[in-house]
Amino acid sequence: MTLAINARFLTQKMSGVQRFSREVVTALAATGQPIRLLAPPGAPAEFAGLPVERIGRRSGQPWEQFDLPGAVAGCHLLNLGNTGPLRIGGAQTVVIHDAGVFDTPESYSFAFRAWYRALHWTLPRRGARIVTVSEFSRARLSLHLKLPAARIGVMAEGGEHALRDPAEPEVLARHGLQPGRFVLAVGTRAAHKNLDALRDAVALLASRGMKLAVAGAADAGVFRNAGDVDAAVALGRVSDGELRALYQAALCLIFPSRYEGFGLPPLEAMWCGCPVLAASAGAVPEVCGDAALWFDAEGPNTPATAIARLLDDPLLGEHLRLAGRARAATFSWPAAADRLLGLLEPR
Repeated sequence: MTLAINARFLTQKMSGVQRFSREVVTALAATGQPIRLLAPPGAPAEFAGLPVERIGRRSGQPWEQFDLPGAVAGCHLLNLGNTGPLRIGGAQTVVIHDAGVFDTPESYSFAFRAWYRALHWTLPRRGARIVTVSEFSRARLSLHLKLPAARIGVMAEGGEHALRDPAEPEVLARHGLQPGRFVLAVGTRAAHKNLDALRDAVALLASRGMKLAVAGAADAGVFRNAGDVDAAVALGRVSDGELRALYQAALCLIFPSRYEGFGLPPLEAMWCGCPVLAASAGAVPEVCGDAALWFDAEGPNTPATAIARLLDDPLLGEHLRLAGRARAATFSWPAAADRLLGLLEPR
């Protein structure tokens, strides 16, 4: 079976969904699976050693709905980024990463959530196969889309890409950060990322002569801005090499998100040997298991409490570091691609 892959992600800024799409395609290409990459104008001519077919004249959702269907030519279409063309009907698979537009509407603009809700409801009713990235997301999508859970396939993600590029430690000096003397947060300013929960952590760290550094930028066209954390070091978008250096130099990753369909930053951190402190919410417990120190997304066991425990127990950090590396090794992009291919087998 030749797969036609919706490669609109090649024209988008990097976020978790685009990372997932790029890594899955790279892993699929390595299997020898016959693949056609179909992308809008402006995409690169080649990706993962495969030629990219640049079709149509539109971009964005109009390209996906009106230009893409005519180029599929009888192949099964694989959409890796939450959306797919309604005209294709059942000859496609759509990876929907979470049910956030239903569960956390405050995080998204009205236009974005209205369109995504309509697509997510309609695509399976036109026969599209639905795949997601965690058991948590399967349960939430099953509830909101009124689908039997068995109709939704599950594949995990990988995180070893975090070690692909050499670390770029210059990012530390540029932002006045010292190894072991800062805590790292990674995420957008979207409401569900819950960065406001870190305000007390900033005060605690300051009392110990340490800093909170926050990496990530918000897309105003998608997410509603929940504001910045006062006194945190705002890093903005960082390169893969810079992110690796930050993970490797940080005291820990602090991840307060109250809703995740998977939770890629904790997995990346574990691959890099960075201890993970995370809110016990969404799919993150599925990813980290017993290799993280847990706190409440909203409750008395705060991020500041978890950080204080880590600072006061010199053995805890090394325990989390070793447990995290062992846990991370159970997730990889080749395994994700193999699982996806199994879900694409004819019914």
